[in-house]
Amino acid sequence: MASNKKYWKSVEELNEDSAIVKALQDNEFVTEIPTDEFLGNKEALETSSTTRRDFLKYVGFTTAAATLAACEGPVIKSIPYVIQPDEIVPGVANYYASTMADGFDFANILVKTREGRPIKIERNDLALNGGSVNARVHASVLSLYDKNRLTGPIVDGAEVNWAEFDTAVAQKLDGMAGKDVVLLTQTFASPSTSKLISEFTAKYPNVRHVVYDSVSCSGALDAFQNKYGTRALPDYDFSKADVIVSVGADFLGDWQGGSYSKSYAQGRIPKNGKISRHIQFEANLTLTGGKADKRVLATPSQQIQILKALTGGSASGLPENIADAVNKAKAQLQKAGSRALLVTSLPDVESQTMALNFNANSEAMDVNKPLLIRQGSNTEVMSVVNGVVSGSIKGLITVGVNPVYSLPNNLEFAEAYKKLELSLAFAMKQDETASLAKMVAATPHYLESWGDAQIKKGTYSLMQPTIRPLFNTRQFQDCLMQWTGKAPKYYDYIKENWTASILEGGSWNKALEAGVLVSSAEMIMEEVKPTAEGVGVMEESTSNGALSALSQDGAYELTLYTSTGLGDGQQANNPWLQEFPDPITRASWDNYLTVSAVDAEALGLENYHVSNGALNGSYVNITMGNVVLENVPVIIQPGQAKGSVGMALGYGKTAAIQEEMQTGVNAYPLYQNFSSVQKVNIEKASGTHEFACVQLQSTMAGRSEDIIKDTTLEIFNTKDKEYFNAVPVTDYDHSAISVRDKKADIWSPFDETIGHHFNLSIDLNACTGCGACVIACHAENNVPVVGKDEIRKFRDMHWLRIDRYYSAGETFKEEIEKLENLPAFDSYKVVEVPAYENPQVAFQPVMCQHCNHAPCETVCPVAATSHGRQGQNHMAYNRCVGTRYCANNCPYKVRRFNWFLYNENDEFDYNMNNDLGRMVLNPDVVVRSRGVMEKCSMCIQMTQKTILDAKREGRAIKDGEFHTACSSACETGAMVFGDVNDKDSEIVRLKNDDRMYHLLENVGTKPNVFYHMIVKNTSEA
Repeated sequence: MASNKKYWKSVEELNEDSAIVKALQDNEFVTEIPTDEFLGNKEALETSSTTRRDFLKYVGFTTAAATLAACEGPVIKSIPYVIQPDEIVPGVANYYASTMADGFDFANILVKTREGRPIKIERNDLALNGGSVNARVHASVLSLYDKNRLTGPIVDGAEVNWAEFDTAVAQKLDGMAGKDVVLLTQTFASPSTSKLISEFTAKYPNVRHVVYDSVSCSGALDAFQNKYGTRALPDYDFSKADVIVSVGADFLGDWQGGSYSKSYAQGRIPKNGKISRHIQFEANLTLTGGKADKRVLATPSQQIQILKALTGGSASGLPENIADAVNKAKAQLQKAGSRALLVTSLPDVESQTMALNFNANSEAMDVNKPLLIRQGSNTEVMSVVNGVVSGSIKGLITVGVNPVYSLPNNLEFAEAYKKLELSLAFAMKQDETASLAKMVAATPHYLESWGDAQIKKGTYSLMQPTIRPLFNTRQFQDCLMQWTGKAPKYYDYIKENWTASILEGGSWNKALEAGVLVSSAEMIMEEVKPTAEGVGVMEESTSNGALSALSQDGAYELTLYTSTGLGDGQQANNPWLQEFPDPITRASWDNYLTVSAVDAEALGLENYHVSNGALNGSYVNITMGNVVLENVPVIIQPGQAKGSVGMALGYGKTAAIQEEMQTGVNAYPLYQNFSSVQKVNIEKASGTHEFACVQLQSTMAGRSEDIIKDTTLEIFNTKDKEYFNAVPVTDYDHSAISVRDKKADIWSPFDETIGHHFNLSIDLNACTGCGACVIACHAENNVPVVGKDEIRKFRDMHWLRIDRYYSAGETFKEEIEKLENLPAFDSYKVVEVPAYENPQVAFQPVMCQHCNHAPCETVCPVAATSHGRQGQNHMAYNRCVGTRYCANNCPYKVRRFNWFLYNENDEFDYNMNNDLGRMVLNPDVVVRSRGVMEKCSMCIQMTQKTILDAKREGRAIKDGEFHTACSSACETGAMVFGDVNDKDSEIVRLKNDDRMYHLLENVGTKPNVFYHMIVKNTSEA
């Protein structure tokens, strides 16, 4: 049943005569390999008599490119400790509980260190309300080793020591008594920092504190404060909602802090025949829209009407299809009662208030212990901007923010900023703001810092340094203590504050060890005081000022968003995140304007694939009032609402950004009034943009059967699994038998009953495509970054990819009925056209499947890849001569070839090409050299450590102890790793589940990775 549905990755695949798709299916590497360059005279070589070794060198490479370098490896001499630190045991990792709080991402984490070096970020499972450990949090460890970091404080362009810096700041602050000075900071969500800032502003009464969130949640904050008296965001538990309706809110992305994936996934796993019903109204195709049971296209202006209709108004005036969907959603919300949840991303206070009022009795909304991770006020920030531009503000101290880059009127602000009497920037790098400041305080990375946070009211966490500062840096808080005349370090200040107010008699050391503490202590976050001019007054619930942009002139409604990879742009110099493919578009190293196919045709815009499958596209100029963004590349996005466009913030940075990472276009100038929705005009520009997009890569050799399986909840509950999850059959003795039948094997089976046998379960219902697993794999396994040019050639080195598929029809019944009733000469395009306008979306993580009958193992001429006793498919890098036979024979296309030496090579100037960046490398995993094939190892170094630890301690291994990098990074529980020889384990239960299937099972590879099919709740009111 499942295989009757057609899935496709790219619009190009809908062209039945596409030579590009055919070439990609027939050949893993479309670009011809330049063997002449390596072999010299090809004709003479063909006519000569050769040895077996020469034959392998030539025939296998098409193999020659790597063979010449396969046996070359770097020789690195180590210098031992003279005096070994007590806490460092060579070869043994230490873990420290800490907290990331950069103003945009907040998360409780564990930091893995080796020989004193932080090398990986893990989730802290003790933190039940600890934010989202997303891809950016996992990648933040690499930002510690950014070679562009500031090495010390600067005054008037000259490097100084901290004593000279303190003197200069003190003189400046004393000299500005009575003048308006603003301390503009990120949201810290830190009780100790708030207290310290209050003491600082008490000493300098002319300094006022303003919080600036570069991506604003001011409307939601104002609405919550108007209703509940606290400046915070409501927290949501999506597992307690039977019906979820979202009006534009990408709550699986970065919406209001983005920590909802786990609870959402809990409600999406079929239990007792039930899963939640999720309806999404949106303009851009988002992660959340891709997971919805029903997705309805609606522009931002239509979303305002939809929200009003859902909360008691009428759907009249909306297009018929939207009005029908609204009425059905409204009926389902009413039926669900207290287990209904309505959320919206509309930035105005009125819309946010409507949602709050609707959810007042919802079990899924928590207002008693809200989130404190956003504190900014649009009116306050606009007051600062206007004050700097007008000259009424004489001094500006910025901490954790980059207003010269991220403000909407950044050019005007930058000119005024240069004229300030006092411009002091606390920054890790000489970014756009710091490069213009007269004084720059070099700050440490959070992994070098002390701190605390209250992500959710009543839940406190600590930040501790995991490495000595790499440079001559000092924390902002330590500077405040110095300037307010307090003797101890910030560490002592935090400890004293916690002992007096938070620990409630508990142990400081235990709190530091756990990293988190639940306390009933009431720590009031610093309230921003309004000025005499009335600044700081919140927008009322009747205000829709933030949406006034939609009344402006403009043919298209723009929705600004933050990408899964770069967020608000703080980590733009991080190559892991730059090379991370966007989960929806599968493009990396870029931002772009997403447009619908209808609008693209009207504007004459196009995307097309060149002969090797790489994607090219048109440019446009975007105009909004006096703001013009030129040469913005365009991606024609299936599922984009007609009349709407989308663009990601966080790109286009140039200051203190390595040239290779200076990507994309800065969209913040379009972020007028800090509103995510705007009206713009678009015109086609000349030129062609080259995207680094992998959407046509890894086509699994043209196979389409049983890649994605899905069904509806109704079928899942009423039919046998043979109906909705049939096992493929093969022919045996002129009759059909299951491919799982022993008679279908032509292999001699391995003995899998002795010792451990590892399997990995992936639940496609729980997977949101967030990509945390991809970055975790990068960090754990020293996966190299190859850059945009190589990505365009489909030479990415990710050991784990997340395929995104589109499909037609909301249900099987709908699609199959159309197909069965097709007229004689009609084609599948009858369902493909509506699918292109609003496709169903599926995400599927794919790594080496560790087949028990592995096709790669039989074709390797040097036995470099072989099968292990524990079920893993091994790679002996030193044996590999780069024939790539294994890659050609792999039906899953998961093997990666080192075309070049990616470390210590100026052609690939990323973290592996400098001493600082190489500090992040995991010493448990070898760095591969040119000419070697590599792929997922199922993190064998992690499984072996677990086995050895248990052996040393003389105990049996407990269920749940085994992990891979991807399974430990997965917040939703979509990935579960374990030993199937432990018959009472969770992995065995999952393997026996009715939804379990193997990828391309009809090929007969018998993988040790298995999937759980998608079940969608398609019930209507």
